[in-house]
Amino acid sequence: MVNEQGYEQGNEANIDFFSRMRALEGKYNLLRDRALIINQNMITQYQRTSAELKVLEEDLQDVKHTLFQIKETLKHLVREMENFSKKEELKVLEKYINLWNPMKFVTAEEVERIVAEKTKKGHK
Repeated sequence: MVNEQGYEQGNEANIDFFSRMRALEGKYNLLRDRALIINQNMITQYQRTSAELKVLEEDLQDVKHTLFQIKETLKHLVREMENFSKKEELKVLEKYINLWNPMKFVTAEEVERIVAEKTKKGHK
């Protein structure tokens, strides 16, 4: 009987040991599967992030190029604006134009016509 009880206790211990071992193997397999899924998700996310970063870098290069073009255009405009006349200079020109009144100037043809008319009247 003692032997049978020892055998039964040993058998129960083996059964308990194996069931615990199976439970641990199941947990280990579950953890391994989860780790694999996490690694796959990390790889996918890394690839997505890398692609987005590449697009952002290209956009940044486009923005830099556009900004450079805008700066160059502004420099050109500033250089051109330096050649513009100032308000005071235009006022001086306006005074001279009003003083001379070029609308009352006569052309050479008009002078010849006036002289011809005067000479005709003078001969009569």
